[in-house]
Amino acid sequence: MVRLDGTQALVTGASKGIGRGIAEGLATEGATVGVNYPPQEDTAHADDVVETIEASGGTARAFEADVSDAADVESMLDAFDDAFGTIDVLVNNAGILTQSPLAEMPVEMWDETIAVDLRGTFLPTRFALPKMLESGGGSIINVASQLGILGGEELVHYSAAKGGVIAMTRALAREVSPTVRVNAVAPGPVQTELLDDISEEWREAKAAQLPMDRLGEVEDIVPTVVFLASEESSYYTGQTLSPDGGDAMH
Repeated sequence: MVRLDGTQALVTGASKGIGRGIAEGLATEGATVGVNYPPQEDTAHADDVVETIEASGGTARAFEADVSDAADVESMLDAFDDAFGTIDVLVNNAGILTQSPLAEMPVEMWDETIAVDLRGTFLPTRFALPKMLESGGGSIINVASQLGILGGEELVHYSAAKGGVIAMTRALAREVSPTVRVNAVAPGPVQTELLDDISEEWREAKAAQLPMDRLGEVEDIVPTVVFLASEESSYYTGQTLSPDGGDAMH
């Protein structure tokens, strides 16, 4: 039997990059998957994820929502409930990444990063959690970053948001365990579209710093999320697991 047979999972920011890999990885293990994508994005990306999952014999559906908008997120969770019923696994993956020295950073850049990366983790959790508590169980997995532990030059806004995600993970785990488990994954830099706005110099320097001597790939991250979604991790809560090439070593 596959590890997630009979479970229902929602993955935010699942139309590209790590989110897409997670959605497909969960489906491969038997989960029915909700594929969230933002309103400003062409639906073709999310539709392609759904089609890929269905072509492999899985079940998936795309859900449009801005994770920083409370009404959008609440509507998405209601639509997920109507489509699939109980939510067993929530993966808060949606995020943005921009680069700027803090002394030059537009206030709007800070606000947008906190809105998507931190508020966008809080809101899906806020509206999914009552359903999980009512049903008697579930697993919440927050995708943070090793920069939430280490910090990063010209990435103060992103580091602050991801550090907040890690703190939120620990606090919420104490609040809702053992009924609902809450864990985080803190990847290192991964070769996805998210790095498109980060300079090549930064990427090369970062890869050279890593003990594993390379940036990560989506395939390096997905198994950790699948593990945390499954019963194999039933004694894990409040933890931050770091597939990061040895960057943080915490």
